Amino acid sequence: MSRFLTSKRLMLIFSVVLIFWATAVFASGDSEGHGSGEVAEVLLGLIVILLAAKLGGDMVERMNQPAVLGELIIGMIIGNMMLVGVDVFEPFKQSTTLEVLAEIGVIILLFEVGLESSIGEMMKVGLASFMVATFGVVVPFFLGWGVGVWFLPHESTYVHIFIGATLTATSVGITARVLKDIGKIRTREAKIILGAAVIDDIMGLVILAVVAGIISAADGGGVLSSGGILIIVAKAVGFVVAALALGHYLSPRVFKFGSKMQVKGMLLTLALLICFTLAYLANMIGLAPIVGAFAAGLILDRVHYKTYTDRGEKGVDELIAPIAAFLVPIFFVRMGMMVDMSTFGQLNILFFAGVLSFAAILGKQVCSLAIFDKSINRIAIGLGMIPRGEVGLIFAGIGAKLMYDGKAIVSGGTFSAVVIMVIITTLVTPPFLKLSMLRGDKNKAKQE
Repeated sequence: MSRFLTSKRLMLIFSVVLIFWATAVFASGDSEGHGSGEVAEVLLGLIVILLAAKLGGDMVERMNQPAVLGELIIGMIIGNMMLVGVDVFEPFKQSTTLEVLAEIGVIILLFEVGLESSIGEMMKVGLASFMVATFGVVVPFFLGWGVGVWFLPHESTYVHIFIGATLTATSVGITARVLKDIGKIRTREAKIILGAAVIDDIMGLVILAVVAGIISAADGGGVLSSGGILIIVAKAVGFVVAALALGHYLSPRVFKFGSKMQVKGMLLTLALLICFTLAYLANMIGLAPIVGAFAAGLILDRVHYKTYTDRGEKGVDELIAPIAAFLVPIFFVRMGMMVDMSTFGQLNILFFAGVLSFAAILGKQVCSLAIFDKSINRIAIGLGMIPRGEVGLIFAGIGAKLMYDGKAIVSGGTFSAVVIMVIITTLVTPPFLKLSMLRGDKNKAKQE
């Protein structure tokens, strides 16, 4: 407790000092040249965001919560200092450079998620994971759509559909961490959950591509036909399948060619080239770049670059970690900064967020109906699919940029409600999943 209090004191002192220091820097920067002022502003933004991310992450990790939650909350605090008369952080919200860095950060994040996902492991529990994922996508989607219709009756159907889409995904990272902490990562339940979460992400990305395509067509004055929707689905599925097929064929050959070069850092460079190339190609055919980044992570297997690791080099997952540690927090802090906390004082927004969170939790509990084997802890599987985490924020962030009839699909109030939903689903999962898994062990022991 004393360590936590000390951390809070240090955080408070740091925040006060940083505010005055940032004010002085900006004041002096006004008198400098335009070019140097822009660079200084970006540098200051990175200083504030990275330090704030670590302070926020440390604060919540002391409470056994994932660091992403702290990054989001600290971003909300920084982004709403205007409410207490401090506007020094406002330029960070409009910084194009920080926005681009955040977008690259989310590409790296999905690449990491793909690297941590094993197609081989998924195949072992393929049918069960597929059924769990299907239930966990379809039901939350329509529940979210219904909640949108209820709370936002005057908004377009496209807004309601997009709200449903934000409830489809699952944050595999949060659940995986809980399962690791309690030593259950190798259980059958864990394999089903993690396999389903990966399939869930693919399905969610396909839904995102379809919904974004429908909205873009509508904003342009057209209507996306059923044939057009099928084309988008075919592109999304075809892209992932083609990437996996070609990747497993080309990846070993690319790394073999690179291993003959004497220059340092070749493994990391090739991995990033594959990631960015697939992200670019996904964007070129009308999909979100994160689809390509995720596919790139899936196709890279340690066997493909065994030549590098055999001579003492680190694996791609280890090499990419420092880059992720730099870029990924920028995305989450900026997402927090985009939240308008003044909407938290509106009871309708809070009620909307509460019902949305209930729908998000209930929708994933339906996953347990897809498991017919009574020896499997079905409740734990439903609980493991609850957290929306970073994936929910990614969807909300994309919605905030999609336009229809001159307005963003995800408004400030809706964005705040989605963020609250993400926080709630992230908070409830670790304690309840841990309790369910351990209780399941006791029940199995009694039966034996």
